[in-house]
Amino acid sequence: QVQLVESGGGSVQAGGSLRLSCAASGYLAMSYYMAWFRQGPGKEREGVARIDGDTVTTYADSVKGRFTISRDNAENILYLQMNALKPEDTAMYYCAAAPGWSYVPLGLDSRHFPHWGQGTQVSVSA
Repeated sequence: QVQLVESGGGSVQAGGSLRLSCAASGYLAMSYYMAWFRQGPGKEREGVARIDGDTVTTYADSVKGRFTISRDNAENILYLQMNALKPEDTAMYYCAAAPGWSYVPLGLDSRHFPHWGQGTQVSVSA
């Protein structure tokens, strides 16, 4: 089983930055497919960014050019650098992972990620 623990959330003003971290541990800790999802108040969970292997990345249109996903395989940590934050980015952010042998089609569909963290809250004020 893979354990995922997010950190780095907080409250910032619009235009500010935060960096989220997701520490992975357990069997094959750093899965091939890793992603960030978020769920805002009264909204459904949505995909934010995904990284396949070391360099293949996918971003939601709403965060392109502002967020960057990366991973440190040596430290088993997934990151999400968030710049130019907007009030609409306010949400609980979740780290998710799927093993390399699983089928994870292109896109940001949460159904294909079996491992999840507990989330870290990000609040952006106007």
